Amino acid sequence: MSSKTCAVIGVGPANGFAFAKRFAEGGYKVALLSRDLSKLRSYESQIPNSRSISCDASDPNAVTLALTTIAREIGPIDTLLYNAGSGHWNTPEETTINAMEQSWKVNTLGLLAASQAVIPAMKKKGEGTIIVTGATASLRGGAKTTDFASAKAAQRSLAQSLARHLGPIGIHVALMIIDGAIDMERTRKALADKDDDFFLKAADIAETVWHIAHQPKSAWTFEYDLRPFGEKW
Repeated sequence: MSSKTCAVIGVGPANGFAFAKRFAEGGYKVALLSRDLSKLRSYESQIPNSRSISCDASDPNAVTLALTTIAREIGPIDTLLYNAGSGHWNTPEETTINAMEQSWKVNTLGLLAASQAVIPAMKKKGEGTIIVTGATASLRGGAKTTDFASAKAAQRSLAQSLARHLGPIGIHVALMIIDGAIDMERTRKALADKDDDFFLKAADIAETVWHIAHQPKSAWTFEYDLRPFGEKW
């Protein structure tokens, strides 16, 4: 068993679960964070050496408290996987101020709070990894991605700032652009006419995240995109 600790913020049934499972299989102690503690408990029962911690990514104080608790009770965080996300599919006219603010809080403010919580220990070690789950929306704003695209674009810029600041001191920051639909129950229902090859598999995404987290310093990746082989781009 490794002495290393991985914290996954935004653990749901697809990517978050797959990330946590892959790092647990790799020997890490894994902290599972999201708002729904009952769901986290069910994931915890399926992932060895994991622990559930309730955390609202839109609340900086909650994020700081959760990560401080992990560092104290499990161990200093070596890898932070920021998988929390929020957004609505509305035009600028339909988008509410509350929706805009909530999306920014979860995608961007939460990332800043989480990074600030783990950076001191990583700096002390001279190493660490922060990987952010981004989206194609961060590269372009669609007519109906008003709050989501703007929040993801802000998140991408923040990740760049983190990478430029932290890279020279040994902390690897990377941003994953996901382009496509994730294979999960609700997307299968919504896209019932699509075949298996249309969907991104969470376990395959997790394998890439694992690889990025363990790249040698001489060949670090900052931004990378993942899409099914048939996805148009």
